[in-house]
Amino acid sequence: MRVAEYVNYDAVGLAELVAEGEVTTAELQAAALEATQAVNPQINAVVETWPTDDEPEPGSTPLAGVPFLIKDIGAAMAGRRMELGSRLAAGNVAHADSFLMRRVRRAGLVTFGRTATSEMAYSITTEPVLYGATRNPWVLERSAGGSSGGAGAAVAAGVVPLAHGTDAAGSLRVPAAYNGLFGLKPTRGRVSMGPDLDELFSGLAVPGSVSRTVRDSAALLDQVRGPEPGDPYFAQQPSRPYTEEVTHHPGRLRIGVLPQAWGGRRTTAPVADALAHTAGLLESLGHQVEEAEVGLGADWEEYVLANAQLFTTNLAATVDGLAAAFGRPVDSSTLEPATLAGYHYGQGVSAPQLIAALTIRNRVSRSLARSFDTYDILLTPTVPELPAPLGALAESAQTLDGLGWIDTVFDRSPFTMPFNMAGTPAMSVPLTADAETGLPIGMQFAAGYGLESRLFRLASQLEQASPWTGRIPTVWAGNRTGH
Repeated sequence: MRVAEYVNYDAVGLAELVAEGEVTTAELQAAALEATQAVNPQINAVVETWPTDDEPEPGSTPLAGVPFLIKDIGAAMAGRRMELGSRLAAGNVAHADSFLMRRVRRAGLVTFGRTATSEMAYSITTEPVLYGATRNPWVLERSAGGSSGGAGAAVAAGVVPLAHGTDAAGSLRVPAAYNGLFGLKPTRGRVSMGPDLDELFSGLAVPGSVSRTVRDSAALLDQVRGPEPGDPYFAQQPSRPYTEEVTHHPGRLRIGVLPQAWGGRRTTAPVADALAHTAGLLESLGHQVEEAEVGLGADWEEYVLANAQLFTTNLAATVDGLAAAFGRPVDSSTLEPATLAGYHYGQGVSAPQLIAALTIRNRVSRSLARSFDTYDILLTPTVPELPAPLGALAESAQTLDGLGWIDTVFDRSPFTMPFNMAGTPAMSVPLTADAETGLPIGMQFAAGYGLESRLFRLASQLEQASPWTGRIPTVWAGNRTGH
């Protein structure tokens, strides 16, 4: 299969070709590797590829035989490196598959490499010292987002139709918005983090994916969802597969719009215009749309403080474990400035302070949950501005302490994190683009706990009403040269 043909299919479409005998998995892998070689020198999204010998039974799942990439954190694959984007973990090899990886294999996906992440998934841009900056395929001088920026850039540039990522504060939705993709953060407890972890970042982080089509994300979530023994959270399983949900009408939804973020960060004009356009589109589709007031459940300063305490204490424990395992120092030779500052800050958080931070998490969760008594869906911009230039956070990373860094990251992405705290599903949908730069603009839709089905139905309706797959970035594997 030629790359120019390969990039025209989504994952479900490629799997159908395999099932029908029109293409082999080996041919798809060859196309994926050729696509990687065509674009990766420009975008630096894929940090490693490896030979594959997986030969799934054709047609056994909706994704069987499709090339796949995992993020350099959050999906352990036996015998393969997972370095967390950090010099501290350089050379780390997973001893066994995580539960998620086992399900990826059972889905018939053929994992042939890993994508870049910011160090320890600790930033909303992917510019790690270990492997260098990942570039946005729409405008190379811009960030691809983070921390799943490698996944976002790889999918947007046509390397694979969908890829694994994680989301602790917007790490799937921000790259989806920056790269013009669909990205859904599942409900807490929807996908197991085990067996080595019960939760990540005190329940804030979940696994997920970015994709070019809604049905691809639905198909993957169907394959990887469901509890495993010992999981600390439980999300009730859907009444029917998500791949069926995308074929159903969402009904008339009550949609509450938040044009401005908690904390006072103002939405810039291009994004505000995109939000107004989206509200108009929703009304034209028959939905009830109105501006909403949604309480966060905490004032912004205590909210940021609680998150800083949750993030940095978890970070400190991870860093100490890696330093002990590899016999490496915890200093500027192994960690980037923002990560090192977070580590030191986390060391100073007391156990009572950590419990108090979890209390704030509970307050935010309860407050946001009440808003879904009034609205079926909450709509916000995914991020309040266009993709940031590479290096925009460099000075902050060099000078801020752990609390200051979290404050800066949340200022850049104030809309996404509350739904991680609440554990509710949220998605970024690439409905518009900036007229001046061509950069994508994502809109975030959130639903109540366990209601990914509602999001998938709405996303499918929006995809049909305002298609986005025809928009192709500057760096695109289908051009063969990447130009």
